[in-house]
Amino acid sequence: MEPKRPSISARALVVLTLVAAALYGLDQLSKYLVVTNLTEGAVVEVFGSVLQWQFVRNPGAAFSIASGMTWIFTILAVGVIGFIIVFARRIRSIGWAVVFGLLLGGVLGNLTDRLVREPSFGQGHVIDFIYTPWMLPAIYNVADIAIVSSMGLFLILTLRGVGLDGVRETKKTAEPVETEAAAETSSPRPATEN
Repeated sequence: MEPKRPSISARALVVLTLVAAALYGLDQLSKYLVVTNLTEGAVVEVFGSVLQWQFVRNPGAAFSIASGMTWIFTILAVGVIGFIIVFARRIRSIGWAVVFGLLLGGVLGNLTDRLVREPSFGQGHVIDFIYTPWMLPAIYNVADIAIVSSMGLFLILTLRGVGLDGVRETKKTAEPVETEAAAETSSPRPATEN
Protein backbone atom coordinates (compact mmCIF):
# COMPACT_ATOMS: atom_id res chain seq x y z
CA MET A 1 0.00 0.00 0.00
CA GLU A 2 1.36 3.42 -1.01
CA PRO A 3 1.79 6.09 1.65
CA LYS A 4 -0.93 8.67 1.37
CA ARG A 5 0.17 11.96 -0.19
CA PRO A 6 -0.80 15.06 1.74
CA SER A 7 -3.85 16.85 0.39
CA ILE A 8 -3.38 20.08 -1.51
CA SER A 9 -4.72 22.00 1.49
CA ALA A 10 -2.09 20.40 3.74
CA ARG A 11 0.62 21.27 1.20
CA ALA A 12 -0.70 24.82 0.93
CA LEU A 13 -0.63 25.14 4.71
CA VAL A 14 2.95 23.86 4.81
CA VAL A 15 3.96 26.36 2.09
CA LEU A 16 2.25 29.21 3.95
CA THR A 17 4.03 28.25 7.17
CA LEU A 18 7.45 27.83 5.54
CA VAL A 19 7.21 31.14 3.65
CA ALA A 20 6.08 32.98 6.79
CA ALA A 21 8.81 31.41 8.94
CA ALA A 22 11.54 32.09 6.37
CA LEU A 23 10.51 35.72 5.92
CA TYR A 24 10.14 36.27 9.65
CA GLY A 25 13.57 34.76 10.31
CA LEU A 26 15.23 36.77 7.54
CA ASP A 27 13.56 39.97 8.76
CA GLN A 28 14.61 39.49 12.37
CA LEU A 29 18.15 38.43 11.44
CA SER A 30 18.58 41.47 9.18
CA LYS A 31 17.31 43.80 11.91
CA TYR A 32 19.65 42.21 14.47
CA LEU A 33 22.60 42.75 12.11
CA VAL A 34 21.56 46.36 11.49
CA VAL A 35 21.18 47.20 15.19
CA THR A 36 24.50 45.57 16.10
CA ASN A 37 26.58 46.82 13.16
CA LEU A 38 25.22 50.17 11.94
CA THR A 39 25.14 53.59 13.53
CA GLU A 40 21.66 55.06 13.64
CA GLY A 41 21.21 57.64 10.87
CA ALA A 42 24.49 56.87 9.09
CA VAL A 43 24.29 56.02 5.38
CA VAL A 44 26.23 53.05 4.01
CA GLU A 45 26.37 52.82 0.23
CA VAL A 46 25.91 49.25 -0.95
CA PHE A 47 25.55 49.98 -4.69
CA GLY A 48 26.20 53.72 -4.91
CA SER A 49 22.95 55.67 -4.84
CA VAL A 50 20.95 52.66 -6.08
CA LEU A 51 20.93 50.75 -2.77
CA GLN A 52 21.94 52.09 0.62
CA TRP A 53 21.62 51.03 4.25
CA GLN A 54 20.39 53.72 6.63
CA PHE A 55 19.40 52.59 10.11
CA VAL A 56 16.31 54.40 11.43
CA ARG A 57 13.73 53.63 14.10
CA ASN A 58 10.27 54.15 12.63
CA PRO A 59 7.55 55.04 15.16
CA GLY A 60 4.75 54.87 12.57
CA ALA A 61 3.73 53.18 9.36
CA ALA A 62 5.11 53.66 5.85
CA PHE A 63 6.74 57.07 5.42
CA SER A 64 6.44 57.41 9.24
CA ILE A 65 2.72 58.16 8.87
CA ALA A 66 0.77 58.24 12.15
CA SER A 67 3.91 58.13 14.27
CA GLY A 68 1.97 58.87 17.44
CA MET A 69 -0.37 55.92 16.93
CA THR A 70 1.94 52.91 17.07
CA TRP A 71 -0.50 51.03 19.30
CA ILE A 72 -3.11 51.10 16.48
CA PHE A 73 -0.69 49.29 14.16
CA THR A 74 -0.04 46.76 16.91
CA ILE A 75 -3.77 46.02 17.21
CA LEU A 76 -4.19 45.88 13.42
CA ALA A 77 -1.26 43.47 13.11
CA VAL A 78 -2.75 41.14 15.73
CA GLY A 79 -6.06 41.25 13.82
CA VAL A 80 -4.37 40.42 10.50
CA ILE A 81 -2.49 37.52 12.08
CA GLY A 82 -5.72 36.18 13.60
CA PHE A 83 -7.49 36.48 10.24
CA ILE A 84 -4.72 34.58 8.44
CA ILE A 85 -4.69 31.80 11.05
CA VAL A 86 -8.48 31.32 10.79
CA PHE A 87 -8.55 31.74 7.00
CA ALA A 88 -5.56 29.47 6.25
CA ARG A 89 -7.65 26.27 6.36
CA ARG A 90 -9.59 27.40 3.28
CA ILE A 91 -6.52 27.84 1.10
CA ARG A 92 -5.98 25.08 -1.47
CA SER A 93 -3.75 27.01 -3.87
CA ILE A 94 0.03 27.19 -3.54
CA GLY A 95 -0.07 30.72 -5.01
CA TRP A 96 -2.50 31.93 -2.36
CA ALA A 97 -0.46 30.13 0.30
CA VAL A 98 2.55 32.20 -0.78
CA VAL A 99 0.45 35.40 -0.62
CA PHE A 100 -0.64 34.73 2.94
CA GLY A 101 2.79 33.41 3.95
CA LEU A 102 4.45 36.62 2.77
CA LEU A 103 1.83 38.72 4.54
CA LEU A 104 2.06 36.71 7.77
CA GLY A 105 5.87 36.76 7.83
CA GLY A 106 5.96 40.50 7.18
CA VAL A 107 3.29 41.39 9.71
CA LEU A 108 4.92 39.18 12.37
CA GLY A 109 8.30 40.82 11.70
CA ASN A 110 7.05 44.35 12.23
CA LEU A 111 4.78 43.30 15.12
CA THR A 112 7.77 41.81 16.93
CA ASP A 113 9.49 45.20 16.73
CA ARG A 114 6.40 46.96 18.06
CA LEU A 115 6.16 44.54 20.97
CA VAL A 116 9.79 44.25 22.10
CA ARG A 117 11.68 47.35 20.99
CA GLU A 118 11.95 50.75 22.64
CA PRO A 119 10.21 52.85 23.83
CA SER A 120 7.67 50.40 25.34
CA PHE A 121 5.64 47.22 24.87
CA GLY A 122 3.15 47.61 22.02
CA GLN A 123 4.65 50.95 21.01
CA GLY A 124 8.12 49.91 19.91
CA HIS A 125 9.74 51.49 16.90
CA VAL A 126 10.21 49.34 13.80
CA ILE A 127 13.79 48.97 12.56
CA ASP A 128 14.07 50.18 8.95
CA PHE A 129 17.29 50.23 6.96
CA ILE A 130 16.82 49.63 3.21
CA TYR A 131 17.01 52.86 1.25
CA THR A 132 16.56 53.10 -2.51
CA PRO A 133 16.47 56.86 -3.18
CA TRP A 134 15.95 56.40 -6.93
CA MET A 135 12.78 54.38 -6.36
CA LEU A 136 11.10 55.43 -3.12
CA PRO A 137 11.64 58.33 -0.76
CA ALA A 138 11.29 55.88 2.13
CA ILE A 139 13.43 53.61 4.26
CA TYR A 140 11.99 50.16 4.76
CA ASN A 141 12.85 46.60 5.84
CA VAL A 142 12.50 42.96 4.78
CA ALA A 143 9.06 42.69 6.43
CA ASP A 144 7.82 45.67 4.41
CA ILE A 145 9.08 44.06 1.19
CA ALA A 146 7.20 40.86 2.08
CA ILE A 147 3.97 42.76 2.78
CA VAL A 148 4.17 44.75 -0.47
CA SER A 149 5.09 41.59 -2.42
CA SER A 150 2.06 39.81 -0.97
CA MET A 151 -0.18 42.63 -2.17
CA GLY A 152 1.36 42.47 -5.65
CA LEU A 153 0.83 38.70 -5.86
CA PHE A 154 -2.70 39.18 -4.46
CA LEU A 155 -3.49 41.53 -7.36
CA ILE A 156 -2.00 39.17 -9.95
CA LEU A 157 -3.97 36.16 -8.68
CA THR A 158 -7.16 38.19 -8.38
CA LEU A 159 -6.85 39.69 -11.88
CA ARG A 160 -6.14 36.24 -13.33
CA GLY A 161 -9.25 34.90 -11.58
CA VAL A 162 -7.42 32.31 -9.47
CA GLY A 163 -9.57 31.24 -6.55
CA LEU A 164 -8.36 30.12 -3.14
CA ASP A 165 -8.81 26.56 -4.35
CA GLY A 166 -6.37 27.20 -7.21
CA VAL A 167 -9.05 26.96 -9.88
CA ARG A 168 -8.95 29.73 -12.42
CA GLU A 169 -12.37 31.26 -12.93
CA THR A 170 -13.15 32.19 -16.51
CA LYS A 171 -15.76 34.59 -17.75
CA LYS A 172 -18.78 32.60 -18.73
CA THR A 173 -20.00 33.38 -22.19
CA ALA A 174 -23.69 33.92 -22.14
CA GLU A 175 -25.64 32.20 -24.86
CA PRO A 176 -27.76 34.63 -26.82
CA VAL A 177 -31.40 34.40 -25.90
CA GLU A 178 -33.77 34.83 -28.80
CA THR A 179 -37.09 36.46 -28.28
CA GLU A 180 -40.10 35.09 -30.14
CA ALA A 181 -40.13 38.07 -32.48
CA ALA A 182 -36.45 37.70 -33.34
CA ALA A 183 -36.90 33.97 -33.91
CA GLU A 184 -39.80 34.56 -36.29
CA THR A 185 -37.92 37.06 -38.43
CA SER A 186 -34.47 35.51 -38.40
CA SER A 187 -35.13 31.84 -39.07
CA PRO A 188 -37.85 29.79 -40.63
CA ARG A 189 -40.15 27.93 -38.29
CA PRO A 190 -40.23 24.18 -38.52
CA ALA A 191 -43.38 22.63 -39.86
CA THR A 192 -45.69 21.33 -37.19
CA GLU A 193 -47.40 18.03 -37.34
CA ASN A 194 -51.14 17.97 -36.98
